[in-house]
Amino acid sequence: MKFFQKMTNRGKKMKKEMSFWVAIIPLVVMIIVMGITVVGLKQGPHIPLIVGTTTAALVAWRSGFKWSEIEEAMYKGIRLALPAVVIIILVGLTIGAWIGGGIVATMIYYGLKIITPSLFLVSITLICAIVSLAIGSSWSTMGTIGVAGMGIGLSMGIPAPMIAGAVISGAYFGDKMSPLSDTTNLSAGLTNTDLFVHIRHMFYTTVPGLLIALGVYAFLGKDFGKNGLDTADIEQTMGALQDNFVISPFLLLIPLLVIILVAKKVPAIPALIIGISLGFASQVFIQGGSFAEAVQALQSGFVIDSGNEMVDNLFNRGGLESMMYTVSMTIVAMTFGGVLENTGMLEAIVKQILKLAKTAKTLVASTVVSCFATNATCSEQYISIVIPSRMYAKAYQEQGLHSKNLSRALEDGGTLTSVFIPWNTCGVFILGTLGVHTFEYAPYAVLNFVVPILSIIYALTGFSITKLTSEEKLALEQQEEAAVNQ
Repeated sequence: MKFFQKMTNRGKKMKKEMSFWVAIIPLVVMIIVMGITVVGLKQGPHIPLIVGTTTAALVAWRSGFKWSEIEEAMYKGIRLALPAVVIIILVGLTIGAWIGGGIVATMIYYGLKIITPSLFLVSITLICAIVSLAIGSSWSTMGTIGVAGMGIGLSMGIPAPMIAGAVISGAYFGDKMSPLSDTTNLSAGLTNTDLFVHIRHMFYTTVPGLLIALGVYAFLGKDFGKNGLDTADIEQTMGALQDNFVISPFLLLIPLLVIILVAKKVPAIPALIIGISLGFASQVFIQGGSFAEAVQALQSGFVIDSGNEMVDNLFNRGGLESMMYTVSMTIVAMTFGGVLENTGMLEAIVKQILKLAKTAKTLVASTVVSCFATNATCSEQYISIVIPSRMYAKAYQEQGLHSKNLSRALEDGGTLTSVFIPWNTCGVFILGTLGVHTFEYAPYAVLNFVVPILSIIYALTGFSITKLTSEEKLALEQQEEAAVNQ
C-alpha cells in the first residue's frame, strides 16, 4: 500500500513533455524481451507486452503521472479494442458453425477440383486462397493444404521454394481478404474502420497483387508437370470429405449470401450472425448433427476423427474458445498502446517520424515501412499491426485521411511482410511446416512483396487514397469530444 501511496504522491509533481529518448524506453525493453521470449524461448508475445506495459507505466510515473491516470490510460486503450474483440469472437463462432455445417468442406472439395498438371503453381495458389478465404487462417491453410501441395509439387519435379512461395501467396491472400481472419478484424477494429469497408479498400492492392503472382507462377510453371500429376493424395482427401460431410453446391449459397450482405453494406455484426445461424442450421438439418454437437462447435470448435490426418488438422478448429488467444493478446497489446498513447510517449515518437512524413503521401508509405520494421524487431505480425495503428491514427486524421487508408497500410505492410523475417513467428512456422527457409522462398512469395510495393506506389501517386468528407471530419470531432467528456 505504501508503494502505491508513494506512486500517487509522485504523481502530484508537474507532468513534463516526454522526450523522444525517454519515450522509446518501453519500446526498446519490449522489443528485447520479445526477441528473447518469442525467438529464444519459443513462447507467445503476451508476456513481453506485459513487461512493456509495466515499463511504460514506470516511465510515466517517473514523468509525473498519477497511478490513477496511468490506469485510466490502460482502460482507454482496452476500450478502443472492444469492437475488434466482439468481431473476433463472432469470427470464432462463424468458423465453428461453417465447419460443422459442411460449408468449409464444400468450398475445399470444389476448390481441389481445379488442380491441373500444367498449371500446378497457379492451381495450388488458388486452392490455398479459397481455403484461407473460407477459414480465415493462413497458418491452418499452409499446415494442411500447403503440406499436401508440397508433396504433390515435389513429385512433379517443381523446386520446393517455388511451391512454398505459391502456397504462401495463396494462403495470405485469403487470410488478408477473409472477414474471418483475426488480422483483418484486428486492423479494422484498432483503426475504428468498418470491417467490410476495410476489406473493399484492400481490393485495390491485394487483387492486383494476386493477379501479378498468378502471372509469375504461370510463367515459372509452364515447363513443369510433364510427368503427370499423382492425384492419389487429392482423391483421398476428397474421399474423406465426402465420407464425413454432405457435400452440396447449395451450401455455397451461405457464403454467397454473406458476400451479398457485404455488398449491400450490411454491418459486420449482423452479417456474421446471419452466417453463424445458417451454419448452425446446416450442421443440424443437413449434416445430421445433434443440437449439442452444433453448440459445441460454436463453443469449443468442431471435432472430427476422419482417419485422414490433413482433414483432421484442418477441421478440428473454430469456436469461441479458439479466439481467446487473439482476444487476450489484443487486450494486453492495447493496454500497452493505451499507456504509450495517453501519456504522450507515442506522440513523442511519432513527432520524430513525422519529421520525415510531412504529407499524406509520405505518411502512408511511412506506415508500410514502419509495419515491416515492427515485424523485424518485435518478431510478431500482430504487434506490427497494433503498435503502428496507435502511432499513426491521429496523424491520419490530422492529414484528413480516412481510417481505411491506415487499416489497409497496416495489412499491406504488417500482415504480408511477416513471412520475410526468419525470426518472426510466421517465418519460423513456415520453416517448420513447409520445410523451406525464409531466404529460399522469399523470391517466390510474390503476393507478399508485390502488395507492399503497390501500397507505397499508390501512396506516392495518390491513387485510391481516400480523404475524409466534411461530415466524417465532424463526426470524428464529436467522437473525440465525447471521449474527452467521459
